[in-house]
Amino acid sequence: MKSPQELYEAWLGDPGIDEATKEELRSIAGKDAEIEDRFYRDLEFGTGGLRGVMGAGTNRMNRYVIGKATQGFAEYLLKQGPSPSVVIAHDSRHNSDVFSLEAACVLAANGIKTYLFRSLRPTPQLSFSVRHLGAAGGIVITASHNPPEYNGYKVYAADGCQLVPHQAEQVIESIRGVASFDAVKRLSQAEAEAKGLLVWLGDEDDQAFVDAVKAQVVQPEMLRRGAGDALSVVYTPLHGAGNLPVRQVLEQAGFGNVHVVWEQEQPNGAFPTVKSPNPEEHDAFKLAIELADQVGADIIIGTDPDCDRMGSVVKNDAGEYVVLTGNQAGAIMVHYLLSNLKEQGKLPKNGTVIKTIVTSQMGADIAQSFGCKVIDTLTGFKYIGEQMTKFEGSDENVFLFGYEESYGYLTGTYARDKDAVVASLLISEAAAYYKSLGKTLYDVLLELYRQYGTYLEKLESRTLKGKDGLEKIGAIMNDWRSNPPAEVAGVKVERVLDYAGGLDGLPPENVLKFLLADGSWFCLRPSGTEPKIKLYFAVRGDDLDAANASLGRLVSSVMERVDALA
Repeated sequence: MKSPQELYEAWLGDPGIDEATKEELRSIAGKDAEIEDRFYRDLEFGTGGLRGVMGAGTNRMNRYVIGKATQGFAEYLLKQGPSPSVVIAHDSRHNSDVFSLEAACVLAANGIKTYLFRSLRPTPQLSFSVRHLGAAGGIVITASHNPPEYNGYKVYAADGCQLVPHQAEQVIESIRGVASFDAVKRLSQAEAEAKGLLVWLGDEDDQAFVDAVKAQVVQPEMLRRGAGDALSVVYTPLHGAGNLPVRQVLEQAGFGNVHVVWEQEQPNGAFPTVKSPNPEEHDAFKLAIELADQVGADIIIGTDPDCDRMGSVVKNDAGEYVVLTGNQAGAIMVHYLLSNLKEQGKLPKNGTVIKTIVTSQMGADIAQSFGCKVIDTLTGFKYIGEQMTKFEGSDENVFLFGYEESYGYLTGTYARDKDAVVASLLISEAAAYYKSLGKTLYDVLLELYRQYGTYLEKLESRTLKGKDGLEKIGAIMNDWRSNPPAEVAGVKVERVLDYAGGLDGLPPENVLKFLLADGSWFCLRPSGTEPKIKLYFAVRGDDLDAANASLGRLVSSVMERVDALA
């Protein structure tokens, strides 16, 4: 096996590597730590595809790594059936358009017809388009909400769902069979177009997606009577792919009072106005809140660069704007959807809500109170999509809503991935409905707390970069796995759920969940897309003060032990 230095020199001497890439590598000559970080491993193709920092090297996102992954994916598809086709989309990140065209030209060289959007599109539109066009698979070039230096490559199956483990393992095996960059086939764009193997998608494909999202409106008559126009909405796409589709869907559904944060309206891979283009981060809403104060907005909506995550901000009792957590927004949408379906006599007997194991129990309790089934999956919307596909052809389960605490939501079966476009529509519709009743979404949240209990959650994370960071994350997981606590913050640990070997019918994953005697829980999970370890905390109290105090004690106790190793 070659050392990082040997691989570095091999890239410099490879005639197939372009001169700009070599110049970048020459600029780090003699910087041993930098060379090691770029070449100590191949950027790992996991169950979600590739994600990493852009640059030259085997442990970086670049056209060579993209080409090799796509060659492997092409060979996998050709084994699945004759004449496969693929849809490719990309977000606003630097090089996303370059990487998507590279993937298309590699697929074309393998005889695979590829449909490509001419500019950035939301990830959920890619999922929809794979299904709508009857393609064998899909690729989206995005690093979601990661910092600007990242990019990624996500792969989808014919059902429009990201590859689940058994599929990803086959693709990974196929990629490993691509011995070198020289083995990657490639046509030029002109050659691919001339052979009819590169087809550009048009306006009608966009409208098909918009129509599919609009079909999820719960109370169209209410919106037609003017409730949508009466709602003042501020929207920020955070320099990403949501700008056009979110605005189109809201306008066509009946929301005529939408104000866009102009500083964050245009696509920009540098994301210059935010520390992180992530609606989970409260700072991302700073400019939106300033605009909301000016226009007196009832609700603020923000979507991440590839528009699969939606965050929302509402006014509290004091008239201040507060950012809802993913769990809070999810609970509100679950309740709005199910209560109105029940009132309309449209709630199916086998209605099902799907959530992840690190998502609050509140939404599950609400769903069960309406007689709906609840299914838990591992973290990652692909597992929710996998369940949806299993439901097809049977009335045993009817999908109603799927969500995860990290701001990912879906209603409707037109896609198999989280969709910030439909989430923006649904939470705006809920806000319009409750405004017509004289309530804010914060009022509704407090009502749900009184009815179901005060659920509070918190997410902590520690970023640990590079090879050393990876080892520290492993050490933290090993420490908690080998020495589970008998109690935390004075509360007995009743059960430890270790998902590493598979649990409750779920596939294996490196996750530990600790269930405490008072009904609270916490969970440790290494991120699959970033160099960090994530810690999820959840409590249920009689009121906000009690729940906050309990949550504070739990977080403090756990993080003290984690930080000692980090």
